[in-house]
Amino acid sequence: MKSTKGKGSTFIIKIPLTLAIVSALIVECAGERFAIPQISVVELVRAASDSEHTIERLKGTPVLRLRNRLLPLVSLQSLLRLEREEGANDDETFIVVTQVGTYTFGIMVDRVFDTEEIVVKPVAPILRHIEMFSGNTILGDGSVIMILDPNGIASASGEITISEGGRGEAAAVQTARQDDRMALLLFMAGGGAPKAVPLSLVARLEDVDMATIELSNGQPVVQYRGKLMPLVPIDPAFERHGEGRQPVLVFADGDRSMGLIVDEILDIVEEKLVVQLAGDRPGYMGSAIIAGKATDVLDAGHYLTRAYKDWFGSGSSEGFEEERSHRVLLVDDSPFFRNLLTPLLSVAGYSVTTVESANEALNLCEAGETFDVIVSDIEMPGMSGLEFAQAVKNGSRWQDTPLVALSSHASARDLDRGRQAGFDDYVAKFDRDALLYTLAQTLSEHRGAA
Repeated sequence: MKSTKGKGSTFIIKIPLTLAIVSALIVECAGERFAIPQISVVELVRAASDSEHTIERLKGTPVLRLRNRLLPLVSLQSLLRLEREEGANDDETFIVVTQVGTYTFGIMVDRVFDTEEIVVKPVAPILRHIEMFSGNTILGDGSVIMILDPNGIASASGEITISEGGRGEAAAVQTARQDDRMALLLFMAGGGAPKAVPLSLVARLEDVDMATIELSNGQPVVQYRGKLMPLVPIDPAFERHGEGRQPVLVFADGDRSMGLIVDEILDIVEEKLVVQLAGDRPGYMGSAIIAGKATDVLDAGHYLTRAYKDWFGSGSSEGFEEERSHRVLLVDDSPFFRNLLTPLLSVAGYSVTTVESANEALNLCEAGETFDVIVSDIEMPGMSGLEFAQAVKNGSRWQDTPLVALSSHASARDLDRGRQAGFDDYVAKFDRDALLYTLAQTLSEHRGAA
């Protein structure tokens, strides 16, 4: 805030350019509202005494007879231990049919509102042990509501079993460690094996009317949300036809968006992403076994550069076999960049842990975690990357751990500021090849110095 007597005041608000925005269905249970990610919702069913759908019970378990099959139901009120409102209508229940991998079940709620585009905010540390929540958001009326995690609901209801040994510790680490399960979107494109991409990178799934596709500078584009969105086909033999609809994966970051043209959306699964064969084709990280099948893992960054040459640095992702045991801590407030760089570093042989703020990273330091190298963004809300580097180098247990800075600005002045703060090297945020090279060089120099 800047105020000048007799002239007025100036307020400057810095807003992050990259926010995790998802489409969610707003529901209500026992007077509390919740959001369910739209991508997990298959359909909505109204169950009442005057409708064709009624809730039945088999050995005390609620089920819904839907199209000649029994659908298991989960009571959100019972699961979250919510108190029933006085005068609530018990004659009508809404079922949100949800799919987790290949498992389909229904979540029982009292009311269903509309879908909204919501900004996902991380769960507060005090609530992170509750696996039914994946985040929270603030609605237009100022209300703060929790975002439900269908995976956690299925696990908490006992439908998807999780080993009891180390459940609490695994829950705390699950969101950060790359060697745990991650949501993957499976699809077909251009023939051959199924393709996979981390679901967290995909902003939306769209069906584009072929008649709306236009050409701009020889590139197919479509008018999307008031702007021109480039379309990039995976299949080099793709031809634009005048009719029909085409599945498109929409990637978005800030003001930019790109549509990846595919043939068919297959499924969403949760698997450990272990790339077993390194890819030698442009646009592919390699091959992995996903859902029991050999699957090509896409390098999303390759296709983003085909839409915008300056979105990321070009080039392939070379693996450094000798660095397989090194642990990397990635600190970045942008979910987009965390989800983009994590598979890239994993394929290059690093074990990756991600956090979204400098404070979370310092909490890991206090907890006794150790890493071989720390990669940190510079422009972050709260504690900046420069302040984080100073805190790390000022007598912490990580003071000897090499630090690599990531920033969209890499001028000589920025390099000097980074080195003064304690960073060992400085890499432009969009240059993926430079990041891999810098990590290898930094670790090699650190080993030599040791």
